[in-house]
Amino acid sequence: MFEYIKGDIVDIGEDYIVVENGGIGFLISTSKASMMDLGDDLLSRTIFTRLSVREDDMSLYGFTTKEEVDMFALLQTVSKIGPKVALAVLSTMNTLDLKINILNDDIKALTKAPGVGKKTAERMILELRDKVHIDENAKVQNKIDTGIDLDIASSKDEVTEALLSLGYSQNEIFTALNKINSSEKTTEELIKITLKELSK
Repeated sequence: MFEYIKGDIVDIGEDYIVVENGGIGFLISTSKASMMDLGDDLLSRTIFTRLSVREDDMSLYGFTTKEEVDMFALLQTVSKIGPKVALAVLSTMNTLDLKINILNDDIKALTKAPGVGKKTAERMILELRDKVHIDENAKVQNKIDTGIDLDIASSKDEVTEALLSLGYSQNEIFTALNKINSSEKTTEELIKITLKELSK
């Protein structure tokens, strides 16, 4: 129904954003990768969306890249995986890592996602192995498309989890992290620098 929504990001929660378009605020559940991709540029953003309609619920899910929304849809072709589990998977690992884990039959890595047990991971591998592909330029292209260095993104995830436990909001943490040059810094160094930024 909705291919994408373009508008201003007016609110960011722990696992959602609110996009204002035409005087309407659309609450859109999204992944950590997409939240990181937003950075400080919150005006006139395009969010690729999928509408989930159930008997007692209607929810909108959205991502900053076409690749991620396509993977979100693909995950739901696996039996017993719905939109919430698909989102949990994409909030645990980026699309490239997910593809690698599927192609490498890495059940342990896949079960790190909330709601994914051993049997679900096995179904993901069985049903998606022939549907996911990685070309040799995938890592470079991922950075071009999302602006996210995969190694840095992993460190930022760890920093975010640590600071959330200290009582900071997701929005505060993302804003602070996006003001920092994260390259060649350990997770511990990033936490210290981010705390310093948050205290300003």
